[in-house]
Amino acid sequence: MKVANRSSKQFFIISAVFGLSGCLAGCSVTKFLPENEYLLNKVKLESEDKSLDLSAYEPYIRQKGNTKWFSSFRIPLATYSLAGKDSTKWINKTLKNIGEKPAILDTTLTHSTRTDLQTALQNAGYLDATVDTKANIVKKRKVNITYILKPGPLYHINNVAYDIKDDSIAAKMEHIYPKRMWLKKGMPFNVAQLDAERKRITSVLTDNGYFHFHKDFISFTADSVKGEKLVNIALHLDKFRPANSTCDTLHTSYTIGSVNFTGGNNGKLPLRKGTLAENTWIEEGKPFCSTDLKRTYNSFGKLQAIRYTNIQFTERPDTNLLDCNIHISPNKPNSISFQPEGTNTAGDLGAAASLTYENRNLFHGSEVFSVKLRGAFEAITGLEGYQNQNYMEYGVESKLIFPSFVCPFLSNDFKRRSSATSEFSVSYNLQNRPEFHRRVFSGGLRYRWTDTKKRHSYKIDVIDLNYVYMPWISPTFKKDYLDNADNRNVILRYNYEDLFIMKIGFGMAYNHRNNAFKISCETAGNLLNGISHAAKLSKNTSGHYKLFNIAYAQYAKFDFDYTRMIPLDNNNQLTLHAALGVAYPYGNSTVLPFEKRYFSGGANSVRGWSVRGLGPGSFKGKDGAIDFINQTGDMKLDMNMEFRTFLFWKFYGAAFVDAGNIWTLRKYDEQPGGQFKLDSFYKQIAVAYGLGLRLNFSYFILRFDMGMKAINPAYETKEEHYPIVNPRLSRDFAFHFAVGLPF
Repeated sequence: MKVANRSSKQFFIISAVFGLSGCLAGCSVTKFLPENEYLLNKVKLESEDKSLDLSAYEPYIRQKGNTKWFSSFRIPLATYSLAGKDSTKWINKTLKNIGEKPAILDTTLTHSTRTDLQTALQNAGYLDATVDTKANIVKKRKVNITYILKPGPLYHINNVAYDIKDDSIAAKMEHIYPKRMWLKKGMPFNVAQLDAERKRITSVLTDNGYFHFHKDFISFTADSVKGEKLVNIALHLDKFRPANSTCDTLHTSYTIGSVNFTGGNNGKLPLRKGTLAENTWIEEGKPFCSTDLKRTYNSFGKLQAIRYTNIQFTERPDTNLLDCNIHISPNKPNSISFQPEGTNTAGDLGAAASLTYENRNLFHGSEVFSVKLRGAFEAITGLEGYQNQNYMEYGVESKLIFPSFVCPFLSNDFKRRSSATSEFSVSYNLQNRPEFHRRVFSGGLRYRWTDTKKRHSYKIDVIDLNYVYMPWISPTFKKDYLDNADNRNVILRYNYEDLFIMKIGFGMAYNHRNNAFKISCETAGNLLNGISHAAKLSKNTSGHYKLFNIAYAQYAKFDFDYTRMIPLDNNNQLTLHAALGVAYPYGNSTVLPFEKRYFSGGANSVRGWSVRGLGPGSFKGKDGAIDFINQTGDMKLDMNMEFRTFLFWKFYGAAFVDAGNIWTLRKYDEQPGGQFKLDSFYKQIAVAYGLGLRLNFSYFILRFDMGMKAINPAYETKEEHYPIVNPRLSRDFAFHFAVGLPF
């Protein structure tokens, strides 16, 4: 009887969804069309030349059809069509504001699109190109428009001539622009290439003293060769014409005469002289260089002690000297911020608050010093046999960040050219739970820097120290989980002992256009293990070396993350994501520290499961009190596919499919079915699907994801194995709230 009732509920929900979709789809989307007008149903590009990349010409289409959710459903148009014609009624106004007006065919825009497409083809070297338009009227006053591109033959460059009318520049070009033959005989004629050549020459000249030069001094003439598909190109570089003058003169090459600094409070500069010099690329006695100007802006822009920088140049009369004046506006040196938080851990409600003090110019070199105090309280429910039912946390963290490399082995030139920071940090965290008390001491030195040209960012943890101290463990917790002869959980016991971690690490990230990847690796305990062997230290009863009577962790960890975004149109995007992580304990460790172990499920993983609700392998957690330990692993695989679409206003939607799991590399009796095996791991990959809703406020995104299990590797019955065939909301549904996109 219960099964029948559950099935009827699911049938009702599915029927309601399809019924609503059918209602919207069945609305008359043409009822707001004026007489003799047509709804633009679809716009398509076709080409007689199949090698032509049509996606490059889609931006020239001036009018497109109405927005489609997930590239399929015109829900915004259908919503607009639900409104009545009485515009004074609130409901009609609301539906029209939420919805989207019908895209009425505009023949003027169609003609303009055809002209723009033809021009774009000619600029790409298809000088004989034409574009035809085909209109196909479909039912219910709808029309499909097809633009047929007929590019014809591709023209190539025959000869390239450089007509430099300024003799002073002509004499220097061989030295300052030795690779000027970017335009070569035989290459396809392309206006974009001509413009790129113009920009290259302009950049070279402005880097060699020509302060007043700009690309408008350069022009091209193109002349087709009669009877051939060839074009002769001539580049013209004109002389300089002063304002309010009709006479042309030679361009002047300027040299920097002096560099002066102004600004600050009461005329006192906020930065010391050494810092000003390190961040100023403009030097006295050198030719004016636009690249150095940009570098100077960028260097001062990264300093948190500076609010903004303004650089002006003044010409000295009757000379070729430029005086550089750099005005610096300082930021407020000190700030205090307070941040309250609300917490919810597995239904246990609590509150937290943090107070942060920050000094942005500690030693007058834009060094950032901060101290953060944090406190948290949470009322824990469902625990029996414990004296205290509350969780309390207190912490203090201090950081000192330098705006460059602090390293004696690097050259000053390398330090200047690297957009880097050096961070020293130290922290102390106190946690009191009903089951245990934990103290964590941390300290570290790390470098971060970016390569703006290659779009790479790097991170090196030179040293990262963590000391975990367990001053007290509840007798009840000890009896039930740590000292129970029937439940000697190796992973659990290891994570409730004092532990020292000394690690080093490296990370790299790349982000360009539609591709992004991250790689990181870290290792811990190798130096300590080498010292232990060299000093012939003795081991404890567990077979572990100890430092100051504290066991230290030894492991290696590697992570890779890749995201590919595929734009389908202005409102729809397909995003693919894959992530792999492997960590292996060895030497002085047989178990990874809890903080370094992987978990699966949750808002950023396989979303059909709650956080730490999946894996490892086919393991199924049954003890809710310690499943957060047991459902962790040494290896993680995530694969995600998400279709993102714009809905209306600030709302975006998503449909997703997730797959993945975690595994252990060693065999642990507490996690049966959790070990990774090459011949069977693929059978343990979990699959989920679902829908998401996002609120995009530009500076942050609120995300609501609803996931359903599709394939469950931790099953006892066939029904549990394939929930996609036998879905049950109470068993297979997971809701996630998060800030930011999952990947």
